[in-house]
Parts: sequence; C-alpha cells; structure tokens
Amino acid sequence: MPRPNGGLITETNRQYYAGAQQQYYAAAGTGNTITSTFDTNLIFGSSDPSNGQYGLNNFKVYTSPDALTWVELTPVNSATTSLAPVAGVAANAAVTITILVANVNVVPGMVITDTTSGATYGSVTSVTSSTVFVCNIATGIPALAAGQGLTFTLAAPWTELNNIITIASFLPAAYYVKIQLSETAIDQNHGSYEYTRLTDVIDNFLIAYVGAGKLIPSVKRTDVIFHAKRGMQEFSYDTLKSVRSQELTVNTALNVIIPQDYVNYVRVSWVDGAGVQRTIFPANNLTTNPYSNPVQDQGGTPTQDAFDSNLTGTSQTEAAWAANNPRNISGAHINDYDIANVLYDSMYDQALGQRYGLNPETSQRNGWFTINEREGTFAFSNDLKSKLIILEYISDGNAYDLDMRIPKLAEEALYAYIVHSILSLSVGIQEYIVRRFQKEKSAKLRNAKIRISNIKPAEIVQVMRNQSKWIKY
Repeated sequence: MPRPNGGLITETNRQYYAGAQQQYYAAAGTGNTITSTFDTNLIFGSSDPSNGQYGLNNFKVYTSPDALTWVELTPVNSATTSLAPVAGVAANAAVTITILVANVNVVPGMVITDTTSGATYGSVTSVTSSTVFVCNIATGIPALAAGQGLTFTLAAPWTELNNIITIASFLPAAYYVKIQLSETAIDQNHGSYEYTRLTDVIDNFLIAYVGAGKLIPSVKRTDVIFHAKRGMQEFSYDTLKSVRSQELTVNTALNVIIPQDYVNYVRVSWVDGAGVQRTIFPANNLTTNPYSNPVQDQGGTPTQDAFDSNLTGTSQTEAAWAANNPRNISGAHINDYDIANVLYDSMYDQALGQRYGLNPETSQRNGWFTINEREGTFAFSNDLKSKLIILEYISDGNAYDLDMRIPKLAEEALYAYIVHSILSLSVGIQEYIVRRFQKEKSAKLRNAKIRISNIKPAEIVQVMRNQSKWIKY
C-alpha cells in the first residue's frame, strides 16, 4: 500500500525509497510551512550553501511550478531583480523606496544590492505594496541610469525547527515545495522497520509493566532508562547484530586509529584485488606494543624532564617488528638460516605447508596485527603497508542515537531484562519472584539469540551437499 493507513508504517513509499516529501500550495504568499513526516529527524544548519553550517543539513528544500523540474531554494535562487528609482536614495533607517515595476517577490528581510556592481545598500524592513518598501539603508543608493536595477536577496529563504520548515521566500500560486533527504540519511532510514527505538521500549515498558495492580507498582523513568541502556550494552556484546566495520588503508606508519565507538574487535582482514577478505591474525605471542618507553641512564634508571615526568623514547621492540619480514616467521619462503620454527631444507622451499617442523600457529601469509594501547591504534606488520583492510568490531549500542534501537526479534528479551533488573534491586520482593524472572530473562534471551542467528535451512543444505564428495588420495 503506497500510503500509511493507520498501521505501524508512517512513511509513504516515496519517503522510504526516494527520501522525498512534497507539498502543494494553491495560494501565493510567504510564511508557508511544511511538516516533515519522515521517521528520520531533520538536521538543520543553514539554508545558505555559502554558510559553513550548511554542511550540517541532512536534507535540502526544492521548489517547482509543476512538480517535474525542481530548483533548490537558496539565497541565490530566491533573489529577484527590479528596476531601481532613477534618483538616488539617501542613507536612512526608515526610508521609503519606490521601484518602477511591481515585484511581488520582495519580502521583509531581503538584502538590497546593486545588480551591476554588487554593492550592498541595506535591507527591506516592511512591504507597503508591490512597488513601495520601507527599508533600512546603511549606504546611500546613488542615482542610477535608466534600466539599472536593484537585487533583493533573502539571506535565509527558509528555516527549520522541530521538523517544521518555514518558507520565508515568496511562493507563487499553484507551487510545490519538496524536502529531499541526503543519501546518508536515506541509507540510515532503510531497514529501520526491523528495529524498535529504545525510547519506545521505555515508554512501552512503563505502560505495560508499571502501575497499580501490576508487578511493579512504581518506578522512576530514570531507573528504567538506566537498566534499558545496560541491557543494550549486554545484548550488543553477544546477542544483537551490532558488528560494525570500517574500510581503511594502512598508512606508512603501519597503523590505523581505533574507531571512536570501539569496544572489541571481531575480525581484521585485508582485501585482495578480487575483493576477497584475507584474515589477519593477532601477533599476541610474537610481539607486543609496550605501554611506556622510558629513557634510561647508563645504570638502567629511568630519567626525568624538568617537570618530573619520565622521558620517553622510541620503542625498539616496535621498530624491530616493523623492520621484520613476516615470511621469516610464517615460513612462506626461505632466504637465510634465521628462521623461527621452520626446519631449513632448500629441497622443500616451494612445498609451502608441507615441511616438517612448521608451527601451525604462525604458518600463514596474511600478516599480523597488534593493538597499541599507548597510541590507540591497530599496528600491522610491514607486509600490509598500503593494504586495504576491513576492521570489524563491536560497540556497546549506546554510542549514537542510531544505535539506541533494538531488533524487534529481541524486544521481548529486553523487557524481561529490565523487569529482572528492577525486581532484583527492589526492597521487599520475594526471592522466588526474582528467581522466576531471572529464568524468564534467560529463556527469552536464548530465544532472541536463536532468532537473530538467522539460521536458514536452505543454506545448511547447500553446505552439507559438499559432504557427498569423495576424498581421493
């Protein structure tokens, strides 16, 4: 059904797929409004592209006479030109200007400039008629030759507040206005129906579980918010589909910065020319990144600077690891006798993975990484320099507003988590009731994990078909 009909879906098909919403205005005038009904809140910085705050916008506003050809509503596109008075106008805080040809597009707040030279004279204070305007002229308007004009421009042709857009610019009769979300905002909106916002979970919980004659007679909303956020954190670690990923390039310093909302890594891999991921393994048992590198004197005592803080130097461990050829460890090929866990024999140089004495833990050629807590980075072995990597990691579900939502498949489990958390901390609640809801929480969490695991029988059958192959020796 193309339009909402009272169900849970509140966006039209055009809003969801194209990120667009339009409105028709039959009468001409200024001050028209359009209320956004997107599930995504509008973010407004400025309606002037030359303003640095314009980049904050997650939408644009367009106008059209026929809903086919659209023009973005900006100060430049809202400008209108009229023939100026031939005689000059002296500077005055409340001077009346009469233009030669009527212009209904002039509205209060417009800046007055010279059409030819671009000089700024002042601004329109009020409109008396389509030819007469009261203006605040800061710089006198010189006598203009016949045919010369003034340009009237709105610095802010539209504004937005609480998802309501107000059009300050004049709109002719039978005109259209369109809100167009940015590509990023559209992408974030896609697939949102599978989630329930945390604010809705909290509201629903207070309605269904709290009140006279219910299990929880009263509870502060702040307590429910606290337990709901704690539940989001716990669920994010091993239940929810909260794995994030970044596509990064390893720099010449052989590191990438840990993401801002990082909690723990899931997988680190580099991408080959075919787009296939190659898993990079941690070098926990091979090397490390020292948390501090104090400079020592000849007696081995750390030295201090003028502020009584230890002087720090360059880590020799990190320098040696960065200069090391990882193939000397993995056994990918042999150049000399200085090889770890590999029995040297030139006869087997090309028989990768078949040599006696290989350490399976280190016998791989995808490179290594460590986590440098001192610098807040992932550090890589030098064979990964300039490689494209994929960093997959988990967050806690509370980093951003977009995170504050939970899959509907796990919504009931979160309710059970909040109930148990509140009851376990309340005074006068019998222990058997607490244990009962502890079991209910565990059961619903287990159900949520099964649902979210997304097991598909057809995919299992496809994998098992491989078991019918004969292994020939």
